[in-house]
Amino acid sequence: MTFTRRDTLVMGLGATVAAMLPLRATASTEDAIAAFTGGASVGTGGITLTAPEIAENGNTVPISVSAPGATAIMVLAAGNPNPDVGTFNFGPLAGSHEASTRIRLAGTQDVIAVAKLADGSFVQTSAEIKVTIGGCGG
Repeated sequence: MTFTRRDTLVMGLGATVAAMLPLRATASTEDAIAAFTGGASVGTGGITLTAPEIAENGNTVPISVSAPGATAIMVLAAGNPNPDVGTFNFGPLAGSHEASTRIRLAGTQDVIAVAKLADGSFVQTSAEIKVTIGGCGG
């Protein structure tokens, strides 16, 4: 199969555009926090993030987030290619306002938790987790 100069230019331009798409698709942690809070100011205190200081394997890092009186908690992993870990919503009949899960971390990074409280205010906390073996291709 032979390629003309035009075919080569079109393929090169297409490859360039395709390579740039993932850069626009990922949102930063600041953008995710702003979207969750609607641009409101975020305070500290009233939320607890429990995570290991050192994780031997980034594929399964246990975390627990607790925020008494929260209606929603968002968890972000700042150093991952896609920082969104999850958002946990709590109804009025929720017995406890906490969530526990295992997350995948690409390497040593900050894990951030933001909680929306029942009064409409937002609080945030973070913890640095040192990862010895990355779980997201790291």
